[in-house]
Amino acid sequence: MRRYYYDPPGSPPGMIHAREQALPPRLQIMDYNAQRCVQKFLSDPQDIRGYLDTQSVSWIDVQGLGHAQTLTALGEIFQLHALTLEDIANVPQRPKVEEAPHQLLIVAQMITLLPEQTRSQRRRRSRLHMEQVSFILGRHYLLTVQEEPQFDTFESVRDRIIQGRGVIRDHQADYLAYCLIDTIIDGFFPVLEALSEDIESLELEVLRGPGPATLAQIHQIRRDLLTLRRSIWPQRDMLALLSRDGSPLLGSEVQVYLRDCYDHAAQVIDTIEIYRELTASLMDIYLSAVSNRMNEVMKTLTVISTIFIPLTFVAGIYGMNFNPEASPLNMPELNWYWGYPLAWLVMLAIASGMITFFWRRHWF
Repeated sequence: MRRYYYDPPGSPPGMIHAREQALPPRLQIMDYNAQRCVQKFLSDPQDIRGYLDTQSVSWIDVQGLGHAQTLTALGEIFQLHALTLEDIANVPQRPKVEEAPHQLLIVAQMITLLPEQTRSQRRRRSRLHMEQVSFILGRHYLLTVQEEPQFDTFESVRDRIIQGRGVIRDHQADYLAYCLIDTIIDGFFPVLEALSEDIESLELEVLRGPGPATLAQIHQIRRDLLTLRRSIWPQRDMLALLSRDGSPLLGSEVQVYLRDCYDHAAQVIDTIEIYRELTASLMDIYLSAVSNRMNEVMKTLTVISTIFIPLTFVAGIYGMNFNPEASPLNMPELNWYWGYPLAWLVMLAIASGMITFFWRRHWF
């Protein structure tokens, strides 16, 4: 389960929670324009200052939130308010947009799939990894801060910039911010596709023979869908705000692209709601299947009991201790030569007759 970092009660605003035994973040910068592109890994945050005053686009990517000194240095370099730095460092925050002088703060939630697990492991825990990505958009720069370095979905955007594919290098930092946000939103679709495959396999499993493990997996998928829903709904509101109200740092062309990104978020929400209804139907089918199985078991036991009731009656009568010598009415059958086989024949005839009757009534 994801860990939440909250301020202790009564703590002053602007606190940064440093994680224990965390490594310093990995700093990467890409400085580019239409003619050139420079990519570097930085060991000292102060090296960023030389790229902020250029007319080219500077993308500073910070991967990891465990080093308070590095985050404080970034706050000084980019002149971030203490509360803004707190929103970046103390995760998770609700996706939102905040406008500051000469800057725009955007907080988004990125969903990725964990590596493929065995079927038994998939029943026990979620395959989803949720991570906060914070954007600080300036006129000629974009600062992105990711929670962890091992989950990075921006590699495709880096390749497009390095190889000069597309039109990213012909635009400013606002277009780069759109590309990264669009990558985050599009990252929901592979997750939904994987959940769709799980739901399809569960449908077959529920119809064939559900068990307790099936119920556990249905609950896990419902929790995953709830996680996706909580993540994408505020991001849709964030995109609506950006595309509708805009910002001096966002060009009119980028706002058009953001409206398309908003449509993708709405499509994700519609798909999530459909899958939630499907899982609810799976739960109903599971309960019906379990109930039907129990009814079949009870019907079989009832039929067997019904068959043995008259046999028990016959055996009970002939198990009574009456002396036939005291009276001719006291069970004269005890003195018959064929009395015992006759009793068996009567009981077998009764059982066969009842089985035939139940079979014709389709109670078997």
